[in-house]
Amino acid sequence: MSLISLSNQTIALAGIAQACSLVRQLATTGNADPDAMTASIGSVLKIDSDSVADVYGGLSGIKLGLEQLDLQLTSRVVANPEQARYAAQLVHLQKQLSQNRDMLNQIRTGITKAQNQAEHFGVMHENVLANLADVYHGTISTLQPRIMINGDPQHLGNQATVNKIRALLLAGIRASLLWRQCGGSRWHLLVSRKKLQAEAKRLLSQI
Repeated sequence: MSLISLSNQTIALAGIAQACSLVRQLATTGNADPDAMTASIGSVLKIDSDSVADVYGGLSGIKLGLEQLDLQLTSRVVANPEQARYAAQLVHLQKQLSQNRDMLNQIRTGITKAQNQAEHFGVMHENVLANLADVYHGTISTLQPRIMINGDPQHLGNQATVNKIRALLLAGIRASLLWRQCGGSRWHLLVSRKKLQAEAKRLLSQI
């Protein structure tokens, strides 16, 4: 089944936007939209799905990301530079990761463990978040350039918040992989900007 469609590309991009938005919320306020966070972190655990939307539990799970994507594509200046920087770095790191088979296997092993934990405790349980955070920290954060998160030192010094941020960065990598699987590229983003925005609006109207 081919994943290449405008709709799938838009959902995958929204997945990146949602993860980055939630990271920024957590880093600056210590809190983030709980439903969107559950959907994004849950996407990491969904290795096999019937559709791209199903990765997020349906379109409602990616609503925040579609709103953020619409906002970013509307603005001539970057609506949120910090968020845009995280997104660009995630896509770059995912490309590096795709060429590192050992690291991919390490991540797959960690995600399988997290899947088993989530079945017992739920996606947002501290054990699941700590495990996903460890997976990110032991693999992707060793690649260069590392993503430097800006925010309130009080929140960035809180281990529970840091675990959520790292788990969400892993979700951003998952969405970046989806974006590539759906035929997405930097060139595609440049030439299809208006189509992607129109599709984001159309998908939002269905929620």
